[in-house]
Amino acid sequence: MHDERRRIEERVARLHTQRIKPAIYAACVPLDVAAWQAPGEPVPFEEATAALYTPFAMDTPWGPPWGTTWFRMRGRVPAEWAGRRVEAVIDLGFVGDWPGSQAEALVHDADGTPLKAVNPLNQYVPVAHPAAGGEEVEYLVEAASNPDVLANGFAGPTPLGDVRTAGDRRLYTFRRADLAVLDEQVWHLDLDLQVLRELMAELGEHEPRRHEIAHALDRAMDLLDLDDISGSAPAVRDALRPVLAKPAHASAHLVSGVGHAHIDTAWLWPIRETKRKTSRTFSNVTALADEYEEFVFACSQAQQYEWVRDNHPHIWERIKKSVAKGQWAPVGGMWVEADGNLPGGEALARQLVHGKRFFMEHFGIETKGVWLPDSFGYTAAYPQLAKLAGNEWFLTQKISWNQTNAFPHHTFWWEGIDGTRIFTHFPPIDTYNARFSGEEMARAVRNYAEKGGATRSLAPFGWGDGGGGPTREIMERARRLRDLEGSAKVEIEHPDAFFAKARAEYPDAPVWAGELYLELHRATYTTQARTKQGNRRCEHLLREAELWASTAALHAPGYSYPYEKLDRLWKTVLLHQFHDILPGSSIAWVHREAEAEYTRVAGELRDLTGEAIAALGSGGPRVFNTSPRDRAEVVRTPEGTPVYVQVPANGSAPLTPAEPPHPVTVSGRTLDNGIVRVQVADDGTLSSVYDLRSGREVLAGQGNLLRLHTDLPNCWDAWDIDKHYRNRYTDLLESDSVTVAEQDPLVGAIRVIRSFGKGSRITQTITVRAGSARIDVETDIDWHETEKILKAGFPVDLRAPHSSAEIQFGHVQRPTHTNTSWEAARFEVSGHRWVHIAEPGYGVAVLNDSTYGHDITRTVRDDGGTTTTVRLSLVRAPRVPDPEADQGRHRFTYAVLPGASIDDAVAEGYALNLPLRVADSAGEPEPVVSVEGEGVTVEAVKLADDGSGDVVVRLYESRGGRAHGVLRTGFPSTGAQVTDLLERPLGDAQTDASGGVPLTLRPFQILTLRLRRA
Repeated sequence: MHDERRRIEERVARLHTQRIKPAIYAACVPLDVAAWQAPGEPVPFEEATAALYTPFAMDTPWGPPWGTTWFRMRGRVPAEWAGRRVEAVIDLGFVGDWPGSQAEALVHDADGTPLKAVNPLNQYVPVAHPAAGGEEVEYLVEAASNPDVLANGFAGPTPLGDVRTAGDRRLYTFRRADLAVLDEQVWHLDLDLQVLRELMAELGEHEPRRHEIAHALDRAMDLLDLDDISGSAPAVRDALRPVLAKPAHASAHLVSGVGHAHIDTAWLWPIRETKRKTSRTFSNVTALADEYEEFVFACSQAQQYEWVRDNHPHIWERIKKSVAKGQWAPVGGMWVEADGNLPGGEALARQLVHGKRFFMEHFGIETKGVWLPDSFGYTAAYPQLAKLAGNEWFLTQKISWNQTNAFPHHTFWWEGIDGTRIFTHFPPIDTYNARFSGEEMARAVRNYAEKGGATRSLAPFGWGDGGGGPTREIMERARRLRDLEGSAKVEIEHPDAFFAKARAEYPDAPVWAGELYLELHRATYTTQARTKQGNRRCEHLLREAELWASTAALHAPGYSYPYEKLDRLWKTVLLHQFHDILPGSSIAWVHREAEAEYTRVAGELRDLTGEAIAALGSGGPRVFNTSPRDRAEVVRTPEGTPVYVQVPANGSAPLTPAEPPHPVTVSGRTLDNGIVRVQVADDGTLSSVYDLRSGREVLAGQGNLLRLHTDLPNCWDAWDIDKHYRNRYTDLLESDSVTVAEQDPLVGAIRVIRSFGKGSRITQTITVRAGSARIDVETDIDWHETEKILKAGFPVDLRAPHSSAEIQFGHVQRPTHTNTSWEAARFEVSGHRWVHIAEPGYGVAVLNDSTYGHDITRTVRDDGGTTTTVRLSLVRAPRVPDPEADQGRHRFTYAVLPGASIDDAVAEGYALNLPLRVADSAGEPEPVVSVEGEGVTVEAVKLADDGSGDVVVRLYESRGGRAHGVLRTGFPSTGAQVTDLLERPLGDAQTDASGGVPLTLRPFQILTLRLRRA
C-alpha cells in the first residue's frame, strides 16, 4: 500500500509541475518595452511620463541598488483572443519566493492612474475579461530595484543597506513582459491539485481520507490529455469535484481568515521605500476586493494610510470605497505598529490616540482592537492603555518565536499591572503571512492550546513587506477549504467578528497576568543606542514643550498654543517608534535618517519651549521644573556656576540660591556630601558607596565595573543577545587617568578615562552634588568595537528576591532567581528610567537617561551574604543588517541612588531625564496643576485637542499601591471631567470646596482629567 501511494503521489506531482502549471497561460505575445533610469530618488509620474525612453530587451540586466527604473510597455490584444481572459504578465527578474526585499513595481495606465502592483508572487495585471480583441495596452511601470540585504543571511556584513555604500551594479535581469491568455480551467485545476495534495500530505498514513484523495487524484490524472491540457482540464476537475465537495466534520476547527499585508514601516528598506510599498500593496488589495465579494482585508498603521492619501489619491479613493463596502477593515488604532517595550507611557497613549482619530476622521470607524503581530514583546501596561482608548481586544503573533518556553495559550484574557484585562488572541497558525497551505492548516489545529474550551482561531493571510498582500490564489484556497473533510474550515471575516464570536464562545478563557516577554530579540533593548537616545530625549522634550506651552497659553496674553507643530512633531516621534526602527533592527539608511530626524525634532521642541517661556516675559533668570515632583537640587547658570535651588513640580522659581544641607568635599578620590560617601579606586571603579544616613556600605564588589563581552548571537545579529555572551569577557580595569574634575561646595566630580579594544575610548565623570544621594556617571564613549557588548555593573549588598523595573505608567517585578525555565529565559530584560532592588527596609535604584537593556542576577558570597548585581547594557556592535551599527560617539548618563524607595526612584528617574531649565523670565505663573498626595504622578499637561482651551492632565499611581490626593489648578476652573485617552468624557469628576479635584487611585491606575477653564 505504501509503495502504491508513493507511486500515485510521484505521478501527480510530475504531471502537476511539468504539464499543468506551464499550461496556465495558454498563449502570449510580448509587449514592446522601453526604459528610463530615474536619477537619484524616486520621481512623480508627471516627471516620468515626460522622460526620454530607450528600447529595452528581455533578459537585460537592470536596476542598481535602491534605484528606480520606469518602463513604458505597449501592445495590442490579438483579435483571435476575443472572449478570453487576457492579462499582462510581468517578471522583473524576481528571485526566490520571499517578496519583501527585492524588485517591485507599480503599474500605471497612460493617464497616470495606478492599476496594480507586480510582485514575485503576483505578476499579473488584468487587461480584459472577456477581451473583445484588438484592445490597445499602454502602461508606465515604476520599478524599484531594492536589494536583498539579507541574501547571505547572517554570514557577514553587506554595504547594501545604505544608498551611499550600495554601489551601482545591476541587480536584476528582466525576464518577461507579455500579454497572455489565462486559461481559467487550467488555473482552477492547478489550485484544486494544490489543496488536495497538501491536505493529503498532512493526513496520517492510516487515515482513510488520505487514501481516498490519493486514488481520486490517480483516477483524475487518467483523464488528463498530455497533448491537450486545456481541453481535458474540465474533465479532470469534474473527476475531483466529489472529493473536494465532502464536508468537514462538525467538530472541525474553524479558522477565521482575514486578509493582511504586514508592511514594516521601515526595516531592510528606508521609509521612502515603505511609502511606495504601501501604495503598491494597497492597489493590489483594492483590485482583489473587486474580484472577490467575500474578501476582507485588515490593515493597521494610520501613518501608512496617510502616506497613500498624500501620494496616491486614486488608491486612497479606492480604499475609502472598500471600507464603505465592508471589505477593508482599519484595525489596530495606532499610528504605527510600535515596539511593545521601549516607547514611553505617554507615547504609547498617543500612538493609540493618533491612530484611532485618523480612522474615525477619514472613515467614520472606531477601531476596536490593538493589532500588533510582530513587536518584540509587549509591556504589561498595554491592557489598561488599550481599554482606555476604547479597545476590546488585542492580537499578537510574535510570541510564537519564543526560544525556550512555548506560550501556554492562544485565546486568553491578558491582565495588566493595574488589573485591567483585555481579550487577547495569539493565532496558532504561527504566521501573519498565511496562504492556507495544508501545512499551515494542520499546524493551526495541532498547536491550538484551547482545544475543548474553544473551537476557532484567526489567520491573517497575504504576502507582506511589499509582497502585494493577499492574492487570488489564496482566496481560491480559502474557498476550497471553507468546508472540506480532513481540514480545518476557513471563513473569511472581519477581525471584530472573530473576536466577538471567540469571546462569546470562551468567556472564561484563562488569564495571563503581566508582561508578554518574548524569549528572543533581547538585544533590541540596546542596539542602535543613538536611535534610542533620540527617542527618549524627544519624548521628554515633548512633555516639556506641552507643559510650558500650556502655561503660556493660560498666563501670557496673545500667546497661541502650537497645536499643529506639536501634532506634527508627535507624529514624527511616533513614526520612529516602529518596531524595526526604535529597536535598532533596520538597515544603516534607516538609522542614519532617524538620528537626523531626532536632532531636528529636538531642536524644534527646544525652540517651542523657549518661545513659550519667552512669552511669559523677561526680566531675570528663572528655573523651570518640568518633572512631576518638587525639586531641591543643584542647577548651573548659563555661565556654568552651580546654584542650589528649590523649584515646585510642573512649575518655576527665581534663580535664588537656597542653603544646601551639607557641602560637598573632595579628598583624594573620595566624594562626600554628608548623604553618601563615594570612593573611587585606582583602577577607576567604585570601591565604596557608603550611605551615611543608614550607616551601611551599598556595594559588595567593584562598582561601575565595565565589562566588554564577545557578542555574536547564533542568528539575528542586531536583534539577539544569546546567553553564551556571558562566557567570554574582558573587564576594563586599565585607566589612562583618574583625576578630580570638579571641586566645589555644591559639586564634586572625578573623571576616569580608559582606552581599550580597537581604538575605543570612554570618559566617565562620577559626580556627587549637594543635597542629593544620587551618584551620576556621565559617560562619553568613542566606540569602535565590533560584535561586542559593553555592560556596566553594580554589585549591591542586598538580598533582593525580585527587581522592579519602570515601564509605561508603572513598574513590573521580576524574580532574581532562576527556579524555572521562564525565569532563566529572562537573562536580559527591559526597563525605562530606573531599576530598583530592595530587601525589607532598604533599597537601591539604578537610573538612566537613555538605556533600556538590563540584566539582574543574585549570588551568594563566601561570607554567606547575598549580592544582587544590576548591570546596564550600554552599547553593542552588531554588523547585520547595519555593518556600522553603534560605531562612533555616544553620550549618556546613568546613576546610582542608595537608600531609595520606589517613590524615590520615580522622582529621580524623572529628574535625570528632565533636567532643570534656566531661562530669562519675568513671569511668576503658578503651576498649571499641582498635586497633594503621595504616589500620584502627573505624566502629561496639555491643552485639549479640540482647541477649546481646556486643560488635559494625565496622571497615574506610580508606587503600586492605593493613592489619595487632590489635584489643584493654577488657573480659574469651572469643573473637571474624567475622559478616556481620546479626551472623550466618561463622567464628571468631583471637586471640593476650593475647586480641587479629589483623587483616589488603585495601583497603577491611569486617570485623564479635562479641566474646564473659566
